[in-house]
Amino acid sequence: MMRPIKLAGSQLMMGAGCLAFLKDLGAKRAAVVVGGGSMKRSGILDRVIGYLEESGAETAVFDGVEADPSFRTAMRGAQFMLSFQPDLIIGLGGGSAMDAAKAMWIYYEHPEMTTLEELLTAKPFPKLRAKARFCCIPSTAGTASEVSRSIVITGDDGLKHGLGNMEMMPDIAICDPLVTVSMPPKITAETGMDAMTHALEALVSTRAHYVSDVLAKQAVIDIYHYLPKAYADGQDLEAREMMLNASTIAGMAFTNVSLGIVHSIAQTLGGVYHVSHGLADAVILPYIIEYNYADARSKERYDAMAKALGKEDLAQVIFELNDRLNIPRNLKGVIKDKEDYYARLPELADIALKDGCTKTAPIIPSLEGMEELFVLVYEGK
Repeated sequence: MMRPIKLAGSQLMMGAGCLAFLKDLGAKRAAVVVGGGSMKRSGILDRVIGYLEESGAETAVFDGVEADPSFRTAMRGAQFMLSFQPDLIIGLGGGSAMDAAKAMWIYYEHPEMTTLEELLTAKPFPKLRAKARFCCIPSTAGTASEVSRSIVITGDDGLKHGLGNMEMMPDIAICDPLVTVSMPPKITAETGMDAMTHALEALVSTRAHYVSDVLAKQAVIDIYHYLPKAYADGQDLEAREMMLNASTIAGMAFTNVSLGIVHSIAQTLGGVYHVSHGLADAVILPYIIEYNYADARSKERYDAMAKALGKEDLAQVIFELNDRLNIPRNLKGVIKDKEDYYARLPELADIALKDGCTKTAPIIPSLEGMEELFVLVYEGK
């Protein structure tokens, strides 16, 4: 099926200092959505508010978005928006803050919707921008929500629900590496490997095409070279900028061609066991690369990618990169209750197979095959 390509919204700003572009947006009332407090502590939130107020905009802040944003948080935010009536909504922070802000935007524009199910099943997708434009300012180099058509929201059932539509592509993305320098090493590593996963899953997606390939390949090269530098020295502004750029172009790739079963498994584990998404991606990725070697097209692409990095085996490249970032080789130490994990294998496998990312994977396992993959990533080699 032919699909139109959309790489970003109407305005994409990149480079140190571009946060000041907020002064040029012409907003009258701007609502800023943030997470647990890192943007306050780093002074970035104050700078955002300062730029907006300098432009004459009235501002209001919705804070406290949790790591896995819930539907309840989205609805609280939508009520906040309905009261404040912004013409610009800004998601400031990591993927959770940006995803939550997108969901709030939808329910603000369409207050007639009151359930998550209404949104997940809406056909056609609700039209946006009648009330507000949407802007993302990422504080991490990983999720690429600033150029993504997707959100992940945790429902009242405790499971993560993914949803994608080009209507949700942010109008404005402001990618300033100075916003990311406060990221601690652990978050730098995990979000960086999320970006690596985006690029490598887009590379072998069954929807991959020339444009996504160009973006994905360059993202892999830059993440491989600059993530260890950003991890070792968070003040290395060149490494921070290159990681943010690479994360953004990896996002452009995957938002157009989708992902694969690394994300299906990671999102399942995140929903059931609340495993950090980037950590889950990082651990799972090399095992799924090895699994995909059975597909001739994928093997050829992986081998070419490894060669571009001066290596031979791409799975081994990722294992070694994880080692440099102090990321474990399995999930045993992350999910402590082995008995519960094994008891839930059929349930976990079923959820992952039904995940939207599975349908563009180069190899789609059987239920039994998916269970075996859950065992593999848990036990390791």
